[in-house]
Amino acid sequence: MQVQLGIGAIVAALFLILYAIPNWVSSPSNVRNIVLSPLFWPYILAGLTAFVGVGLMFSARGAHSEDGPVNPPIEDPGKGALRLVAMAALMVVTFLVMPWLGMVWTSMLAFVALAFLVKTRHPVAAVICAVVVPLVLYAFFAHVASVAIPQGELVRLP
Repeated sequence: MQVQLGIGAIVAALFLILYAIPNWVSSPSNVRNIVLSPLFWPYILAGLTAFVGVGLMFSARGAHSEDGPVNPPIEDPGKGALRLVAMAALMVVTFLVMPWLGMVWTSMLAFVALAFLVKTRHPVAAVICAVVVPLVLYAFFAHVASVAIPQGELVRLP
């Protein structure tokens, strides 16, 4: 399974790098800071996708176990469908709450809700990341890159 996911990630990254980004993402020629270019982050994400694909393929080499499959089979497929519906509901709620609460606070809550929906093995790390990552991204984009981050009606960040 990891080999198939790795190949899929590499193919998706190649599609993005060779076709999608050059043809569908436009960038003005007068962008002075490369980090602020509309092309920079899509290429970074595509490269990271390829990197993860290669990592999945390498990790699949050592994932075979003589004791049986690495991941046990799913016992109740209905739980997976229920989680999928819950994830779709979480996406809708996130979309609806974002104008009222703001992007930073909404993403914190959505991250925590998703972490507990998928039953993470590291709940403390998930909560810490849910708070720290949106705040760091807000600080970078709002104060370093001077990009406006949508603020909510309830709480405004400096």
